[in-house]
Amino acid sequence: MDRRTAVAALVGMVAAFTAGRPKAETLPPVLVYRNPGCSCCERWKELMAAAGFDITMEDDANLDGRATALGVPQKLHGCHTGTVGDYVISGHIPPDDVIRLLREKPNVKGLSVPDMPIGSPGMEVGSQIDHYEVLAFRSDGSSYVFAKY
Repeated sequence: MDRRTAVAALVGMVAAFTAGRPKAETLPPVLVYRNPGCSCCERWKELMAAAGFDITMEDDANLDGRATALGVPQKLHGCHTGTVGDYVISGHIPPDDVIRLLREKPNVKGLSVPDMPIGSPGMEVGSQIDHYEVLAFRSDGSSYVFAKY
């Protein structure tokens, strides 16, 4: 393969990989709150940044109260809670699901991954993976499955 063909192939692969993803400069900033010192939240933050988000994470000793104030139903509280654009996000949500939320703009309050499932972004433990769901929730507290892993 000559150099021109190799460059064309590389450009094609990059275009295919980024198709359907908003460009980094179009992603709104993310502000997230966590329990002070939570290390798994730092890993999730790194994954969000790698996906192109400008993310700020702050400690909050009353995370439960913050999540409730932002409209996250009690049963859907996650490990960390914050905002991105017009949405609330709570827990170890895969970055691609946050991007999908922003792209599709469903009529929901936000997304949640309740608890801390092993294998969710930031909760990696070797090859162990718990099956989990990303739930979309509405202002009335109802929810539905947005994605399954």
